[in-house]
Amino acid sequence: MITVNETLGQYSELFMLLAALTYTVSFIAFAADLVRAQKITTAPAEPAQEPALATTGAPGTVEWTHGAGAVGKANDHHNAVVDDAMGYKALRRPAARIGVAVGILGLVVHAAGVVTRGMAAHRVPWGNMYEFTTTGAMLVMAVFLTTLLFRDLRFLGTFITGLVLVMLMAGAIAFPTPVAQLIPALQSYWLIIHVSVAVLSAAIFTLTFALSVLQLAKTRQEKRGKPRTAGLLRLVPSPVSLEQLAYRLNAVGFILWTFTLMAGAIWAEAAWGRYWGWDTKEVWTFVIWVVYAGYLHARATRGWDGTRAAWLSIIGYLCVIFNFAVVNVYFPGLHSYSGL
Repeated sequence: MITVNETLGQYSELFMLLAALTYTVSFIAFAADLVRAQKITTAPAEPAQEPALATTGAPGTVEWTHGAGAVGKANDHHNAVVDDAMGYKALRRPAARIGVAVGILGLVVHAAGVVTRGMAAHRVPWGNMYEFTTTGAMLVMAVFLTTLLFRDLRFLGTFITGLVLVMLMAGAIAFPTPVAQLIPALQSYWLIIHVSVAVLSAAIFTLTFALSVLQLAKTRQEKRGKPRTAGLLRLVPSPVSLEQLAYRLNAVGFILWTFTLMAGAIWAEAAWGRYWGWDTKEVWTFVIWVVYAGYLHARATRGWDGTRAAWLSIIGYLCVIFNFAVVNVYFPGLHSYSGL
């Protein structure tokens, strides 16, 4: 019989604590970056020597326009520190760089905690609520830092590191579970496939949730008539850019969640002799699939963009949280593997 290594389990808890402390430093650095950007002032644009060129309603014709409106738009564009492609116009952001560097260090320590947890139990480290939470938090940070290789999303740093800290605290306070062997129903290679993909898709949905919340905040700012370059949202790109990125990431997350649903059905057939049994966990997994399928369909074919798309994305993520934090704990069923 395989015995649990209690010493490695203690090291895992220590690594988790150190990761939380490191993420706290990263959170503070990202917050300082937002505050500093709020205080940055740029020189107003020089008055144009030539009148602005604009199109009229007639195809193929243009007219020269004058006036404060054109100058105001030019000034707003000049003062902006981010464009719609999420480029930051050579803005020096030392605090953001520190936040990323410390976040990478925190991810390494965090990964050490997850790996030692698995080594202590001689299995994959996502067999109960505590392990699912800590592994999920690690993947949220990993997805965020990986995305930085393609898009400058450092404006999400405070949001993401804050969510990761909440997840780590939830694991330590709400779902503390000692290292132990898996119950027989979970001793299957499908645990590696099914749950790992589910955690990865949930991590992607966490990122799109943050994008959607900022999209709503940015839209509200613009509706109030405030310039794009004002306040703590100065580093946040336009709502359209946020929505487009959230849509692409949600599409990836939806594909992974679809695989999660299918793999779960196959595992259920192998374990219980049926593909679907309307267990509470199965129902809510399907509900999440329906919400994100509706979001993608409405966004692509029905023109549901803007705030409506953002709210659908947020509702989908709230369903993910409900499925994890409520269904797993308070609803009895075949999937009651919380370990609490």
